[in-house]
Amino acid sequence: MAYHDTQMAQHSAQAASVNKVLRNTYALLAMTLLFSAVTAGAAMAMGIERMNILVFFIGAYGLMFLVHKTANSAAGLLATFAFTGFMGFTLGPILTAYMALPNGPALIMNALAMTGLTFVGLSAVALVTKKDFSFLGNFLMAGAIVLILAMVAGLIFQIPALMLMVSAGFVLFASAAILFQTSEIVHRAGETNYILATITLYVSIYNLFVSLLSLLGIMSSD
Repeated sequence: MAYHDTQMAQHSAQAASVNKVLRNTYALLAMTLLFSAVTAGAAMAMGIERMNILVFFIGAYGLMFLVHKTANSAAGLLATFAFTGFMGFTLGPILTAYMALPNGPALIMNALAMTGLTFVGLSAVALVTKKDFSFLGNFLMAGAIVLILAMVAGLIFQIPALMLMVSAGFVLFASAAILFQTSEIVHRAGETNYILATITLYVSIYNLFVSLLSLLGIMSSD
């Protein structure tokens, strides 16, 4: 009886811990997405041109490294907003280019709606079914390498079909990452750092939105 009570207490404590991480993660994610929207709007208002790809990678990966380095301290929150603000700022010129198209606003709204529905749907699958998606870890590792190589090749050779494949690949990759990260929070007792969980989900949403926007733009008559 005592053993059963201990198990029940451990299960309740773990469930409370998971719920706390989920609440903190989604609250911080909402704030970072809002902050990114503000910095993207600022970049559009300032007429900022598209950033050099090398500068983008240095800034993005440098700030992401800073987030991981400070994730267990209060400075991690500042690093998180610095990273997401930077990513939003780099998104501004992309949105400006799409806004110049005749159907640009519709493309952006459609991509935004599809991104939101996809995130909510995939999160619901992981949370409601309680299925363990840890098996996606190896797929994500291999997929990241393939997508980076394909993206570099696309930038060098400017092959439309390859760019289409890269965008579609990033949609699948981001979707898998959302399932994987949400599952890790639910099933892995060690996944208690909501800052790192937020960053993973944020990057997935960012990639999902940009890739869907690219696919819609390619398929558009404009």
